[in-house]
Amino acid sequence: MVVRFRYMEQDESFSIHQARTEEYEQDAPLRPATLDEYVGQQNIREMLTVFIQAARQRGEQLEHVLLSGPPGLGKTTLAHVIAHEMGVTIRVTSGSALERVGDLAAILTNLGNGDILFIDEIHRLSKSISEALYPAMEDYALDIVLGKGPSARTIRLDLPKFTLIGATTRMSVLPGPLRDRFGNLFHLDFYTQQEISDIIRRSAGILNIPIHESATEKIAGRSRFTPRIANRLLKRVRDYAQVKGDGMVDEAITDSALSALGIDGHGLDAVDRRILTAIIEKFAGGPVGLNTIAASIAEEMETIEDVYEPFLMQRGFLHRTSRGRIATELAYEHLNRDKTGTVLTEHPRE
Repeated sequence: MVVRFRYMEQDESFSIHQARTEEYEQDAPLRPATLDEYVGQQNIREMLTVFIQAARQRGEQLEHVLLSGPPGLGKTTLAHVIAHEMGVTIRVTSGSALERVGDLAAILTNLGNGDILFIDEIHRLSKSISEALYPAMEDYALDIVLGKGPSARTIRLDLPKFTLIGATTRMSVLPGPLRDRFGNLFHLDFYTQQEISDIIRRSAGILNIPIHESATEKIAGRSRFTPRIANRLLKRVRDYAQVKGDGMVDEAITDSALSALGIDGHGLDAVDRRILTAIIEKFAGGPVGLNTIAASIAEEMETIEDVYEPFLMQRGFLHRTSRGRIATELAYEHLNRDKTGTVLTEHPRE
């Protein structure tokens, strides 16, 4: 009997995977290749160094790794660094791109011993794919059901001993049985101001951007403690300096560029301010439910919860309670509002 698998390259979902791959390749020059080059997440780097060295000494594959944390903190980069340190090949896909068990089988059966399969947004895997991963992760075997009804039967395919690296921004929605099968669980935290400054200096050196130290600190302070945002802002300030100045990124040109981008002194952008303004003006400061906030500002609920809310909470602008979200005193002060929501000055305080 011949079992046919539908390869990702032959499916429309491949465009999603291809887009993610192209996005990674565009930023590849700025991404570290080794743990020594990786800035921040000190404890994770130390533990990975030990685990990778131990696995290589035993000649075994690394145990499965689950990386969690807000977007832009380096989960994808860390997966590629692990592959480089282990000296193996990495295959990249996302949870939304795997639609059928055949998609998963096509990838797993083409891996070599010790290779890495990286699944971004692993929390978006369907139930059938998640369940198919259980024996693949534990026994390195994949169960395929042929037929339906009483005549259905299962065949088991042996798989190479691979390492699965999953990345998620929503650990809470990941199925417990899948989460428990990861031997290494790491949560990436927001970076410190100094770590972001180091990343900007490194990126500026790679891109040959002349930058003053004061501009470096200014960009770092408005980067939401997130490397992806720091590098993006650095590129946009470089463009601004090239067109509006002499190419040198100094404090004045940085201020002008970030103001034009709508990023204030705390790193809040227009959407951040819309969220806080809606809570204060429309809902008397809260508490208010997340779905209500999303509807009031025409944003996706998941986007607010995964992208904006963690930073607002980390900076102390927002509280999350069992009754809903509440704007803090700092939010009122930053937006220059009184307790009635009245604007005290025209622009947010820097």
